[in-house]
Amino acid sequence: MQQQINDNLKKISTWKRIFFILAFFIIVSLVRILLWAVILLQIASALFTGSANKNILTFGQTLSVYLYHILLFLTYNTEDLPFPFSDWKLTEGLNTPEK
Repeated sequence: MQQQINDNLKKISTWKRIFFILAFFIIVSLVRILLWAVILLQIASALFTGSANKNILTFGQTLSVYLYHILLFLTYNTEDLPFPFSDWKLTEGLNTPEK
């Protein structure tokens, strides 16, 4: 058992993953700020125009999918690194809900 733990501690892949987890923790903090900005802008749009802004809807959906990809990586559900270590297009091409 002790030998297995020592072997795991020596794996470069484990330490790389820990580095990426820390990097994405910082990115998640920034994404949360952007999501709050999207929420506040949509509230303002609803108050002033009576409907959600379609451009902000698209951006909010893309940002939400990006956060989802990050969370999949952080929880070890995927080995695929999210943007900026992969293509941003993973988060694009979704249908925006019609309002």
